[in-house]
Amino acid sequence: MVLERPSPCMDLLGFMKSNGGRVTEYIAQAIMGQATYAAAVCCLRGVFHRDIKLENLLINPDTLEVKMIDFGCGDLLKRSAYKEYMGTRIYMCPEYLEWGEYYGKPATVYSLGVLLFAMVCGRFPTYSDLDQINEKSWSKDGLTEECCHLIEACLQEDPEDRLDLDEILEHKWFQVLTCLYTDTFSAFVFLLLVYSEIWKMESQYVSIAYI
Repeated sequence: MVLERPSPCMDLLGFMKSNGGRVTEYIAQAIMGQATYAAAVCCLRGVFHRDIKLENLLINPDTLEVKMIDFGCGDLLKRSAYKEYMGTRIYMCPEYLEWGEYYGKPATVYSLGVLLFAMVCGRFPTYSDLDQINEKSWSKDGLTEECCHLIEACLQEDPEDRLDLDEILEHKWFQVLTCLYTDTFSAFVFLLLVYSEIWKMESQYVSIAYI
């Protein structure tokens, strides 16, 4: 098997540690946008990654280009529920703990929500955080209202109340803060908009492969 190895690169956990344990919203936008796009395209092609986490995202620290890696827990995306959990427990969707089953795309959204929370907060959500998030009353000093809202939308306990995977890049968080970007970040904002348009077009003309 031949795999691509970007250079220079490090995993996202290492990148965060080198930046004091967390990243700014500006950097988080660039990373979250690319991670969401990668996850959405995987689903579009009938692949369920099942283990999206800090360690499974490689980042070029110079350009902030992100690559999703390690499909060892992956499976084919299917319409029916998964009965066995594969992945990392801290990213586990609550419906599996409650009902013993879960669906691919809502579980992916939940793991992306945990990823975003960890990036901007420098830690994983506690039970107290999750209670406030589920009540849509969570906030954190230093974060924009839009960022807090996206976290709440991705981490709702009931998968029916969660944001759809193909709606994340259209969230208003990706429309704010652009005036503060450097040239590098401006390029990423442009890429995110392009990704969003590509996703819309592919969703119209390419059927999702379910089993």
